[in-house]
Amino acid sequence: MTPKQRAVAAFHLAQPDDIVPTFELQFQLSEELLGKRHWFDSDIEAAAPQERERMIAENAELCVEEAERLDYSIIALTYGPYKPEYLIATVKRVKQIVGDDRMIAVMADGTMSIPTGSNMMQLVEDLVERTEEVHANLKASIDNTLAATKPLRDAGAEVALMCADYCFNDGPFLSPKMFREFVTPYLATAVEGLREMGMYTIKHTDGNIMPILDQLVEARPHAIHSIDPQAGVSLKKVKEMVGDKVALCGNVHCGMLHNGTVDEVRKDAERALREGMPGGGYFFCTSNTPFKGMPLENYLAMLEVRKHKGRYDRT
Repeated sequence: MTPKQRAVAAFHLAQPDDIVPTFELQFQLSEELLGKRHWFDSDIEAAAPQERERMIAENAELCVEEAERLDYSIIALTYGPYKPEYLIATVKRVKQIVGDDRMIAVMADGTMSIPTGSNMMQLVEDLVERTEEVHANLKASIDNTLAATKPLRDAGAEVALMCADYCFNDGPFLSPKMFREFVTPYLATAVEGLREMGMYTIKHTDGNIMPILDQLVEARPHAIHSIDPQAGVSLKKVKEMVGDKVALCGNVHCGMLHNGTVDEVRKDAERALREGMPGGGYFFCTSNTPFKGMPLENYLAMLEVRKHKGRYDRT
């Protein structure tokens, strides 16, 4: 199978022919791995117009180089330009390079997420006193998200990363009852709209998802990420509960990857593979992202475990 075919198999709750697919929502260690950096909107905007096309091409080529080096099935274009014209151009360039060998992912959500400290009190007031306005705004947000995603799909993106965070370590920011009113129907609408475009959907949220796991699955994303061990969420338990309904992505402990030893990382990677792989429908990855400051040695050790323990013909 190609890397893309492995991902498609996992999305359809099947096993690939050999190794478990892997990807990350974002890879921030390109300088450590390859000695190259990504260009961002501010870099491109500051450059002369004749330089911008080169920078976009370089960014796309770096994303592909990372994916080939790390054997990613999905190339997430989330660490670089976000301005629509630059992102569309990046998607097109990556598609030219990889063809049908790997999948391309972009951000696409629009649902209500955990409020910031600056808008939390306003949101609380709005939920109680301006409910109809909140619903109207949420509907508009989903409509805008789908409209913005369509040209990215036309350019070659096939996976939507839905990255609105809903949960703290002790549970969701809304009660399950309020979540059902203000999030679940809009998440379901967004997923359905993305499916109609022909996109696969990965719903990401950190934190303790267990009180709303049934609602997340009900919204019909193809996969759920990150099954957060730092919030006490068990990949084994989630697999037993919903592994026949939705693919799972995760969940090597990011805290351990950041602060642990190589041996500790290897043991946790083996644990994630052991809990996630049976029956297929699983993507092996971290419980968040390989972020700046994470020792590259630890992340590469995690992927080395996959090479030896992540093969379905050896389990």
